[in-house]
Amino acid sequence: MLIAFLVLLVMGIALFIAALRRGGDCHVRGLIIGKSMLIGVIPLLLVAFLVAGLIQVAIPPEIIRSWLGEESGLRGILLGTLAGALIPGGPYIALPIIAAIAQGGAGIGTIVSLISAWALIGIGQLPFELALIGPRFMAVRISSVVIFPPVAGLLARALFA
Repeated sequence: MLIAFLVLLVMGIALFIAALRRGGDCHVRGLIIGKSMLIGVIPLLLVAFLVAGLIQVAIPPEIIRSWLGEESGLRGILLGTLAGALIPGGPYIALPIIAAIAQGGAGIGTIVSLISAWALIGIGQLPFELALIGPRFMAVRISSVVIFPPVAGLLARALFA
């Protein structure tokens, strides 16, 4: 977390200096835009971290291990793929939830398939794809990537379990 924070801090300072050098009030407008984005995402972040915390206490680790742990095999990887495809939102929403599942005892293959499905399939973005790019593109994209999360999970399990 510290490295990510430092990288973002350096990027923020560099962008602030670049906006400042453009002149006018670019730097002020940038800060105002950033503040309004933060205010808009705070409710999502709060709910995501609450869900992540509740997963850790509401679902016994034995259940997570039996359904999603190393011993769950292909079933766990396929469930991870399905769950990952269904998790909405960006990384600050999805990754705390995925981390809670990992800490609960999910296997490496399941977590890799979960993250891969979230990144590649993302059911939450499908309505936007459909409306903005069209049904043909959406169908081609989904059919092109749907196999990768389980394959990635199986590969991770074979190599790192």
